[in-house]
Amino acid sequence: MRERVKLTGQGQGRMRRGLGLAAAALVLFCLLPGGAAEVKANAGAAAAMPERSPGPSTGLPVPRFVSLKSGKANVRRGPGTDFPIDWVYLKSGVPLEVIAESNHWRRIRDHEGDGGWIWHTMLAGERTAIVDETEADGSPAALYAKPQADAAVVAYAEKGYVARVRSCRSGWCRLDIRGIEGWIPQNRLWGIYPGESFE
Repeated sequence: MRERVKLTGQGQGRMRRGLGLAAAALVLFCLLPGGAAEVKANAGAAAAMPERSPGPSTGLPVPRFVSLKSGKANVRRGPGTDFPIDWVYLKSGVPLEVIAESNHWRRIRDHEGDGGWIWHTMLAGERTAIVDETEADGSPAALYAKPQADAAVVAYAEKGYVARVRSCRSGWCRLDIRGIEGWIPQNRLWGIYPGESFE
């Protein structure tokens, strides 16, 4: 599925692989009957949030993570419609990081480090994240029934999959993928700050 279009000077689209999701890379999401597995949790990761301050337009913390509300959203070079469009996102739900605010415009950055300015109504406060790390052997990331390494594995998700985040605590996040919930070490996700907790 197309995630994002990079526009050229002639206004024609050049496809880029958006947010690490290739068109052929489908989600591997296999339910297992149970069992235990070993995983290294987030103990070694930085346990601090980035320095944040209230945004001048919303008063919400900047930087912060949000998700794309619209299925099609233009990303411009500056905070206004007279600035050229550099990107067009084509899939809702992807996580984005708000790194600045200017009136009704938000400067965002995506999983690949690309960014620009987007109209505020194109964004939602619902948290999503991208599975950014696999198991040590390169296999899809395991989701556990409980936030602990010896819990039963309930599913696997391939690297690049976008999931809804229900909560994060103590180095673990609870994901909802197509109605199936499971816990994953926080350091395997992009879209969550190190040490971030929320319900």
